[in-house]
Amino acid sequence: MQSAGAQERLMMSSSPSNCKLEKQASDAESAEEEMDFNWDEYLEENGATAAPYTSFKHVEISLQSSFQPGMKLEVANKSSPDTYWVATIITTCGQLLLLRYCGYGDDRKADFWCDVMTADLHPVGWCTQNNRVLMPPEDDVYLRKAIKEKYSDWTDFLVQDLTGSRTAPANLLEGPLRGKNTVDLIKEGCVLELQSASEPSSYWPVLVLRNVGGRLLIRYAGLDDQSHDYWIFYLDTRLRPMGWALENNLSLQPPKEVSDIKTADQWQEALETVKAESENRPLPLEVFKDHVDLQKHSFKVGMKLEMVSPEEPTHICPVSVTKVYSENYFQVTVDDLTGEAPPRSVVCHADSLGILPIQWCLKNGVGLERPRGGSHSLQSQDFDWADYLKHTGTEAAPDACFPDTSQSRGFCKEMWLEAVNPWQPGEICVAHITQVKGRLLWLRLEGLSNSIPECIVDAESMAIFPVGWCEANGYPLTPPIKPVCQKQRKVAVVQPEKQVTPPPSVENLPINLCQPVAMDTGAMNGKYCCPQIFVNHRCFSGPYLNKGRIAELPQAVGPGKCTLVLKEVLSMLINAAYKPGRVLRELQMVEDPQWNFQEETLKAKYKGKSYRSTIRIVRVAEQVADFCRKVCVKLQCCPNLFSLTLVTDKCPENCSVQTKTKYTYYYKKRVGRPSVGEQCVEGELAKLTCVCVCVCVCVCVCVCVCSVLL
Repeated sequence: MQSAGAQERLMMSSSPSNCKLEKQASDAESAEEEMDFNWDEYLEENGATAAPYTSFKHVEISLQSSFQPGMKLEVANKSSPDTYWVATIITTCGQLLLLRYCGYGDDRKADFWCDVMTADLHPVGWCTQNNRVLMPPEDDVYLRKAIKEKYSDWTDFLVQDLTGSRTAPANLLEGPLRGKNTVDLIKEGCVLELQSASEPSSYWPVLVLRNVGGRLLIRYAGLDDQSHDYWIFYLDTRLRPMGWALENNLSLQPPKEVSDIKTADQWQEALETVKAESENRPLPLEVFKDHVDLQKHSFKVGMKLEMVSPEEPTHICPVSVTKVYSENYFQVTVDDLTGEAPPRSVVCHADSLGILPIQWCLKNGVGLERPRGGSHSLQSQDFDWADYLKHTGTEAAPDACFPDTSQSRGFCKEMWLEAVNPWQPGEICVAHITQVKGRLLWLRLEGLSNSIPECIVDAESMAIFPVGWCEANGYPLTPPIKPVCQKQRKVAVVQPEKQVTPPPSVENLPINLCQPVAMDTGAMNGKYCCPQIFVNHRCFSGPYLNKGRIAELPQAVGPGKCTLVLKEVLSMLINAAYKPGRVLRELQMVEDPQWNFQEETLKAKYKGKSYRSTIRIVRVAEQVADFCRKVCVKLQCCPNLFSLTLVTDKCPENCSVQTKTKYTYYYKKRVGRPSVGEQCVEGELAKLTCVCVCVCVCVCVCVCVCSVLL
């Protein structure tokens, strides 16, 4: 079933690409003048708040690694690369795995990080199959001793340790899927099975046309046109691996809404073709590891409840349980007492979104759409559930039948996010939460050409996303339409004091400079496209940056627009600093008169205080390498710490000999924690000689005498 909400199921099943309300699509496409939409600037200008990332459970799951803590694998010993030993995955950070050799138990003192893309890693059993030596590291005396005390040889220990454990899948350690996150395992052309929206025991294969951060555009097998293409999130329980229906004695039938397009023989031919395609491109079962198991429901035929309208998610209406398929599925139908309109039904399960007990609207101060038709008494007064149940001779569904209706997952009124336009599922809009009632959110979609009512979504909906999700996944976001005035070109003046020219008043501006425009991300010019920037966590991190936090950063950022990629990298470095405010101050002084730059505002927080600074960031790709190097020099770290060069083993700068705890010279400057107000310039030598005299009398007393050479 469509776990993104009952209101999304029926609406999207009726030809999602060409719904009846598509005339209310965004006018962003018709805007003649476009400019970049920046979430940070927009929120700051409006004094608004973004919905917390942790509120979007489905997005958090989609960002998780395919590797799970507790998985076992075989890793090459550093001291003897020709030998291997078994290690356990402790945690993951993107492509980085924190490993612990088997034998250390809960002792984490020897945990180590490795990059799944570069390290010599294999599934358990690989050494045996390839006649490789499996033994503890020769230089790890502690580990060898700990194992030898309890076991006569390594084999006995491994048999005991590996019994009942789970090995890391081989396809995640080698081949094209190596190091991929779960969501990235779903490629264009992959085949899955989709449950029918109207018959829960029926499935049909679908092909993945596009994967946008886990949001899949799919097409029924056998169809060639896009009129019935369908957007769905990969965690939706209606999606299953190929072969699921047959394994569970379910039918494979084309959906009713498309079954008349082809003959039975043509559908059967399409089924055989897609089966062959799925065998050639099997989808790893790890894709479905986060799918939730459906709970048994307690609904009975005739029970009444409230539900967000499945066709128009702008109001809540009374519905009835009209069919029970199994212990997992039941059907509800929107109440219509006229008997004239065709029934509007949707299949639900115990955890379906948008279903509510009766009186929910009354208790939360929300209007309930009364059923059409009925007696004059039902239409002439405020809707009353007691009278309605008596009039229809039915019963209310008990509160115990429903999921927790009070869980809002941290969403609050006036928060901002990105949301799917329910009338055109291919469009994602800037959205504003106007009210929160229990687990339901009322959203105002921005950027639409015509004014439409606020739509209602569940807090657990998989059709809402945090700010920046579209940008991160390269998908267009329909921005708000607002008056935007062109700004004067900023000219950098190299002077001791920064000269600021007051901007002209709006009254003095030409009329044609201030007009409503749609803000949208435009096509990226290659000149402004930044290549991938690597974070080489093994390189010397200098006195400002915490090496442990650097190790937790993703291995690479980009490619993408220069200012966006570099801003993300700088933000990561600020967050990895011992004192973020100090790093922000250092970054403010990074500049070059030759740069084609853009000023961006970066923020930092430290001990409850907030800091903000304007940083100059290069805009063109040819200046990225120089920018990265100058930032590294300013932060007194290895110039390869973040650069266009991937350091897989030994850094070309031989930076591993540097430490933060002793004075030494590195790139003609002193490395160490600088004192307040100290500014190190490249090429400047600190004229300081440290002479340390150590005296030991009973207890150790260290006296340091420093003399300054003038």
